[in-house]
Amino acid sequence: MAHSVSARKRVRQNARRAARNRPLRTRVTRAVRTAREAIDDGDSDAAEFVREAQSALDRAARRNVIHRNAAARRKSRLVRALKQSQASA
Repeated sequence: MAHSVSARKRVRQNARRAARNRPLRTRVTRAVRTAREAIDDGDSDAAEFVREAQSALDRAARRNVIHRNAAARRKSRLVRALKQSQASA
């Protein structure tokens, strides 16, 4: 437990920020998961799911919920997986 006044304030701030960021993180996680599942299943709408995941990743990176390089890396991996699945199909 925090003892100083500033440490207690920091705990409160962190809790507020975590609550504010949680919906964005959840949206990213779910969008990426559905895109991955669509790619793995060979779904014809996989490209649309990847596009939605890219949008969610960009939005989270823009609001500093995740690092912009992490968003770029995850987008790159999604697109690479999509192209590989389309090439093999």
